[in-house]
Amino acid sequence: MILKGFKENSNKKHLNKLLSERQVNVTDKKIESLGVILNIDEIDDFELFRKFADFLKIRDNKLKIIAFSENDKSTLTSWDVCFSPKDFGWNGVIKNVELQTFLDTKYDALISYYTQDVLELKMITAKSKAQFKVGIEQSDERINDLIIKTKLKEFNIFKEEAIKYLTILNKI
Repeated sequence: MILKGFKENSNKKHLNKLLSERQVNVTDKKIESLGVILNIDEIDDFELFRKFADFLKIRDNKLKIIAFSENDKSTLTSWDVCFSPKDFGWNGVIKNVELQTFLDTKYDALISYYTQDVLELKMITAKSKAQFKVGIEQSDERINDLIIKTKLKEFNIFKEEAIKYLTILNKI
């Protein structure tokens, strides 16, 4: 148990370092690729994001949805990539090859659709090489470039607001 606490503290320190070094570079480049991070313990309807990507005219091969669960991931078989706290080591080291590939991909936009204050989810969002990060209001506002204040179950409101602001920013 003590080691678990030390590991969590090392990951928090790594997250704070990532967020303090982050440079926001928002351009008016159109969104052609999209990454999505979900907390499957909160919402499990990934089809909403496939329809949203279709609306944004993003091809299927340019869309990647990953899920996080604090439970055992062997029960979650319908996801492209599902990760859990076991996929993280000390100092923010990623032990899952598929998750590392997701992080290394330079998406034009990343949607972080979760509200729970989970260190691993925040670390994935911060480590992502996505150029523009969109999310729901969270405890740490440094994580996303565009924060849409809505409830998790109100996806239609999130979608409308995202479209409105992405249009204003000349991203779609």
